[in-house]
Amino acid sequence: MKSKRKKTKLTSEQLQNMADKELLKQRIRDLGLTIEGTVLEERIKRLYEELTDRGIPFQPPCYLTYDWLCPDKEPIVGIPFYLAHPRLVQLERKMMLEVEGGTDSWCMKLLRHETGHAINYAYRLYRRTRWRELFGPFSAKYSEDYYAHPYSKRYVIHLEDNYAQAHPDEDFAETFAVWLAPTSNWQKKYQGWPAMKKLQYVDHIMQEITDKKPLVTTNDTPWAASRMYSTLLAYYERRRLYMGDEFPGYYVPSLMKIFYTTPGSDDLPTAARFLRKERRHIVNIVSTWTGQRKFDIDKLIRKLIARCDDLNLYLHKPETDVLPEVTAFVTAVMNNVHIFEGGFNDQ
Repeated sequence: MKSKRKKTKLTSEQLQNMADKELLKQRIRDLGLTIEGTVLEERIKRLYEELTDRGIPFQPPCYLTYDWLCPDKEPIVGIPFYLAHPRLVQLERKMMLEVEGGTDSWCMKLLRHETGHAINYAYRLYRRTRWRELFGPFSAKYSEDYYAHPYSKRYVIHLEDNYAQAHPDEDFAETFAVWLAPTSNWQKKYQGWPAMKKLQYVDHIMQEITDKKPLVTTNDTPWAASRMYSTLLAYYERRRLYMGDEFPGYYVPSLMKIFYTTPGSDDLPTAARFLRKERRHIVNIVSTWTGQRKFDIDKLIRKLIARCDDLNLYLHKPETDVLPEVTAFVTAVMNNVHIFEGGFNDQ
């Protein structure tokens, strides 16, 4: 009986030079990825320096996995594997049209946020009465959608989509991230906001743990990239399916039906310019017929404008003919809108 040959992991050079078609066939576990020697190593080092400067003794371990995450009540930070190699960053942008954490500032924001979760779990802060009074019950169920109040001053502003309002645990993580960021200037920025009480609580509790070891530690690495048997192609197919209308490319087929990739005539504007001009009009009509908030409708149209800019789309008929089509499309989307949260489990 023949024994199975163990597949050799790719070298960095092989990964860099591999064509997309061949790369998508590779299993994630065989990509040979590590944090060491990458830009992630430098950013994690910077994160640890920020913690040290604030007197926090605990430095959460970081590892590569399928998404940004901190496993429930496990003080460890998961980072998307694609950030560990420039070739995978390139593929991520092609497949998903954006790279979450792909810039230095965005990556540091996400690292601070996930570290907030890890600190919360390491010292079991969520069990404290004052924590529950300020942030809410940790045991509250996560919902597939949350109704955010974009102008509320009860929450800090850190990640997009008013993420602090998604759950008490996210509220704490966002508050911690703002508190930790060296240039946030939270004492001045949030002066007079109800959210200041949360920031002051974080400031107080972090001073309290400066000389204390964490109550919880772990060596476990759930959903580690080194154990992911999925090919890159299967990974992206499942992510797109999971994200639904939050996937940046979700609207492209519909936009391509309404607009065109070649100019119509000199007197017809680009699709993006048309949408910018008619944005308020569309928002008002759709809000009337769907009952959805104007803020959310406007946010969708801004996404559509960005996609039209990316695709370089044009009008091929008079604006008066296109306007009803666009309005009907936006109305249909808003009648089925969902705001997704949570992670993608690749195993």
